[in-house]
Amino acid sequence: MNISFINRVYLIGIGGIGMSALARYFNAIGKNVAGYDKTSSNLTNKLIDEGIDIHFSDNIESIPYKYKDTNKIDSILIVYTPAIPINNIEYNYFKDNKFNIYKRSEVLGEISKNNICIAVAGTHGKTTVSTLTAHLLKQSDVDCSAFLGGISNNYKSNLILSENIQNKKKKTNNDYLVVEADEFDRSFLKLYPDIALITAIDADHLDIYKNKENLIDSFKNFINKINSKGKLVVKKGLEGYVDNNPKYQYTYSLDEPEADFYAKKIEIKNGLYHLDIVCMDITIKNVIVGIAGKINAENAIAATALAYLVGVEPQSIRKSTKSFNGIKRRFDFQINNDSLVYIDDYAHHPEEIKAFLKSVKELFKDKKITGIFQPHLFTRTRDFADEFAKSLDLLDEVILLDIYPAREKPIENISSKTIFDKIENKHKTLCKKENLIELLKNKNIEVLVTLGAGDIDRLVLPIKNELRSSTNL
Repeated sequence: MNISFINRVYLIGIGGIGMSALARYFNAIGKNVAGYDKTSSNLTNKLIDEGIDIHFSDNIESIPYKYKDTNKIDSILIVYTPAIPINNIEYNYFKDNKFNIYKRSEVLGEISKNNICIAVAGTHGKTTVSTLTAHLLKQSDVDCSAFLGGISNNYKSNLILSENIQNKKKKTNNDYLVVEADEFDRSFLKLYPDIALITAIDADHLDIYKNKENLIDSFKNFINKINSKGKLVVKKGLEGYVDNNPKYQYTYSLDEPEADFYAKKIEIKNGLYHLDIVCMDITIKNVIVGIAGKINAENAIAATALAYLVGVEPQSIRKSTKSFNGIKRRFDFQINNDSLVYIDDYAHHPEEIKAFLKSVKELFKDKKITGIFQPHLFTRTRDFADEFAKSLDLLDEVILLDIYPAREKPIENISSKTIFDKIENKHKTLCKKENLIELLKNKNIEVLVTLGAGDIDRLVLPIKNELRSSTNL
């Protein structure tokens, strides 16, 4: 794959968060970009507004690049996501006709090879850490481009471009690239990291890995991909996975003083964390984390570690951490006033849900917290039903929606009721999506949270409108 020779890019599954960032990147550097997705969304609508040709029928006749130019066989790049089904008509057309077809991870890996790559990995927190890291670099003299796993509220995009790319300048080998390193399908093993950070290694994606041991091995292989002169940062407590690795290693923690990067003088003022961040030999005082939640205070320390290690000045870190506005669907306040709070979050793993709910409970100690959760995948529900129930028991009231299947077919005897029956809280309800708004009309809501990685995001605006209507906001 030689990106410089490519002039046409076609993406199958273009509406995914990772695929759409690639589409935006190729569009920005002057390639002709088009793609297919199963359904339209706000994200695909924005891509169309940006000049990208997208259609929503799996139909060969809709493909704008159906025939290879035999004189320029490498000029067309076909990118696909593993989320598409194997019987996808367009994918099989390109495969049968010997087009150059690559997974999204392979293309991102090729881009990372030609930059100084900062890769943020981990089973939780990587979207927030990578987005904040990119913000810290972008607002400093260091600068960067970034491929993100969420929509940054500061940049209104999942792609950030360096000044070199924006101004069409010749790219130098000193360009930093921040990427979210996804462990799903072992995608992060296609990257070429110079600096890497790992936030967590908890069992997940067991449909891919089968057991936690295989997941750990994959993270070890990711660590071994780091440049021989590169740097590795891990959350304090994960050192056991990397003890035999010779690279420069650093640790971070919220408040563990034995870590290389940690916080002290931690306070909550007006719902935000104020802290001093110790960066090995210096302390950055009076840092304000611009987004709420204890978990995000820890994420800010992780991002600070990366920014500090690449030379961002302490005063710039302090200023940019405060100006960080977060990410869509990550501790995302929809309503926030004295009488009513509504927060939407992408949490879809038991550990993520637990960390998120503990952060919410800390902020709203005296209020009733109602949660709406949409489980994501039948396999994840099967593998972690007990853990989901324990995490959801942190809520005062639980509303469970049906499982969002994504790429999976149903598994016999596995449903949301699998989790529901294990929840000890008596204030629990099973609910169909189409009945949710009506159900909420009869609820006394103080703090409401929506959780999940499926299509629950399409309910956020209707929920918000109903809450505003019922409370005259």
